[in-house]
Amino acid sequence: MQSLSRRNALRTAAAAAASAAFTPAGWLRAAAPEPQKITAELIAAAQREGKVSFYTSVDLPVAEKVAKAFEARFPNIAVRVERAGAERNFQRIAQEYASRIYACDVTQSSDGAHFIAWKQDGLLEAYLPEEVARHYPPQHRDIDGMFASWRIHLSVIAYNSKLVKAEDAPNSFADLLDPKWMGKLVKAHPGYSGTIMTATQQMVATLGWGFFEKLAKQKVMQVQSAADPPKKVAAGERAVQIDGADYTILQFHEKGEPVEIVYAVEGTPLISGPAGIMKRAPNPNAARLFYSWAMGIECQQLIVDAAWLRSVHAGVSERKGRKSLAEIKVMKEDPAAVAAHGDAIKAKYSAIFGV
Repeated sequence: MQSLSRRNALRTAAAAAASAAFTPAGWLRAAAPEPQKITAELIAAAQREGKVSFYTSVDLPVAEKVAKAFEARFPNIAVRVERAGAERNFQRIAQEYASRIYACDVTQSSDGAHFIAWKQDGLLEAYLPEEVARHYPPQHRDIDGMFASWRIHLSVIAYNSKLVKAEDAPNSFADLLDPKWMGKLVKAHPGYSGTIMTATQQMVATLGWGFFEKLAKQKVMQVQSAADPPKKVAAGERAVQIDGADYTILQFHEKGEPVEIVYAVEGTPLISGPAGIMKRAPNPNAARLFYSWAMGIECQQLIVDAAWLRSVHAGVSERKGRKSLAEIKVMKEDPAAVAAHGDAIKAKYSAIFGV
């Protein structure tokens, strides 16, 4: 099998997708499979397999809540959560498949470009849950039924309200270049996090590399995961985060931590996190059941209510206490550009920041 390195797989897939009308999670063209219901037969077959593995980049406490809810709903099926940054999970699956190790049943990534590559390489199973067919907008489900947007979130500026007064807080990315923020900023790395890879591509497209070159002079603390900057800000280790998962900040805020979100005037990066079933899933029936349930109303409402994520499922009620996406200026999401330029983004970013 051809190497699944990001350089090879994503460039090949991006070329194949370049002529398609690109939307956050709908790619390429063919006949979609028939929608599938959760049936007693599927549940019984999944229970005979007894387990399912879920590779995900969502924050571990969220993934564990999802796993426990599924296990409570469907007894005798254990969920094994494999949580890491999206870029690391992509590398892991590539390494496993190169060694003919087929351990992943359902995969989820905050870097939509990964699904371009997996689909192009024939690694995904075409499976269309009934709720996806009925309740998901076309731009958030693959036309061939191989994946759909499991979660939506934003990468936001945020600050510690004990360290920064509201009137002094930055309102834009340009504000972060003010010398007063030197040594007080934290940022995650696109080489580890799919959220940050996606966000960095959008920021480059909107702000240019010149912004990052100036930002590098601000003595920015570099961390890995999109969940790490919120933790540093909440703990007071840094006053302001440049990027990071909004749902983590909102969870901290709910617990009374001194954190506040800023929606930058230039726009806020938008991240769609697709999920799908691996074609060589070792537990195919459990994979289909878990995927169907995860895309359904029960799980989608759970991730909104318990984790402050967002959902495109038409039946999900929006979480009170936050702005809707319609009220926020967001940057343009472009998985094809991430697929084509991901290696270059990581290399230039590392060169600029020396990390």
